[in-house]
This record gives sequence, structure tokens and C-alpha cells, in this order.
Amino acid sequence: MAYDIPPDIAGMSLLEIAEAVAARRLPPVDAWQPEVTTDSQMRIAADGRWYYQGGEITRPAMVRAFASLLWRDPADGQHYLVTPHYRQTIEVEDAAFIAVDMRVDDGALAFRLNTDEFVIAGPDHPLRAEGDPDAPRIYLAVRHGCEARLDRSTWLQIADHALAQGDRLEVTSQGATFPLVPAA
Repeated sequence: MAYDIPPDIAGMSLLEIAEAVAARRLPPVDAWQPEVTTDSQMRIAADGRWYYQGGEITRPAMVRAFASLLWRDPADGQHYLVTPHYRQTIEVEDAAFIAVDMRVDDGALAFRLNTDEFVIAGPDHPLRAEGDPDAPRIYLAVRHGCEARLDRSTWLQIADHALAQGDRLEVTSQGATFPLVPAA
């Protein structure tokens, strides 16, 4: 089956984005309890590129398939690729995903990830600020403990949106308010 790349987020309404989110069927990795744990020999670099045994995985369909199996252990923060029978560690340098675009619509912030997935920020997908207050890094909760870091252009989009709303560097999405500056 061919992969249909979703349209540009700027041309989509919040309803269309929400429908795309709902239509994405993901494996129930949080319900699987495999007994065998091994090393996948995979790494997700800070820039969002995936590697296997040191070589870059250049097929976007492979990255999307592996990304659908990601789970992060809340106890120790380790990322895994999970199937019903195996759980494999995967090195993640920063965040498992990169948010590469943003759209503001009807009181919500919708993000497109480097895997062509959409996530709508809100109580179930909060934003958090880390790092230095002068150069913060913004993260979006995606699923199963995994996060997306906003890339530079998306960070600028969200900062512009926050400044257009007032003097405070914070945003609201689906009724939840998120600071864009790390707590001191």
C-alpha cells in the first residue's frame, strides 16, 4: 500500500488535523509485556535522523514504522522499540521526534512531526520548557512517554504566537496554558 503524505498543516483546519490524528492506528505498545529485552543497535540523533549500526536509515517509511513502536519507560527514561515478543533498547540523544511545523486554529496548537504525524497540544499532550531561559528548548508530549522537540523554526512560530497574545511568553491550547520559559 502506498503512503499518502498528509497535506501541509497550514492548509488544514483543526477538525481535519483531529481527524488525521484519530485515523492513525498505532500498535498498542503500552499493553505489550515482552519478556525478552535486547539492544536494537539503533539511535535517534538530536536532529531527528535515525541510525542503525552507524548507518543512517534514509527510507521515511522505515522511520515511520519504527516510530510507531516507540515507548519510553517512565521509571528510568529509557526508550524502547516494543513488539509483542521483544523489547529493544534504542538510544535517543534528545527527543524521539522533532516538531517541524505548527498551526494555530480555534484555540489549539497543532504540530506536524518529522514522521508526518500530527499532535494537538493540550492536557493530554502538554508542552514543557527546558534549558536556559535565554535559549529554551520546548518539548511536546507525543505518546507512550515519548516527546518531540520543537525545531528552531517551529520554536519561532510558537514564540511569535505567544508574543502576539501579550507580554508573557506562554501559550494556551485546548484550555491548558504552557510557559515557554523554563522555571528558574
